[in-house]
Amino acid sequence: MSEQKTPYEVLGGEEALRALVQKFYEIMDTMPEAQGIRKVHPENLRGSEEKLFMYLSGWLGGPNLFVERFGHPRLRARHFPFEIGKSERDQWMLCMVKAFDEMKVQEPLRSELLHSLLRLADHMRNKEETE
Repeated sequence: MSEQKTPYEVLGGEEALRALVQKFYEIMDTMPEAQGIRKVHPENLRGSEEKLFMYLSGWLGGPNLFVERFGHPRLRARHFPFEIGKSERDQWMLCMVKAFDEMKVQEPLRSELLHSLLRLADHMRNKEETE
């Protein structure tokens, strides 16, 4: 009987996830196309980076660091103070796709995670917009 690995393990565990999250924020911080979403974040990205790492760790089936430290994620509630529309969602996803590309995340994990992250990012939208 083979034991199925979690996405956290397939990705490469803590080291790979930290590298992915660092790359994500590096891209967000430097890419002109991401300046709208960058402005939503504090000047110093370290706290945001650590929280995303902790959240994704548990979300991917690794240690549930975010819940252990902060309790239930309540993602929409935590993001409600920030205006998030299609543009912000798309910029966030652009940074994530580029981070996945640069970290060479392999298929099928790449597509599975990016589709799930898109659904999650879309769920964070809270700005009234006309379609």
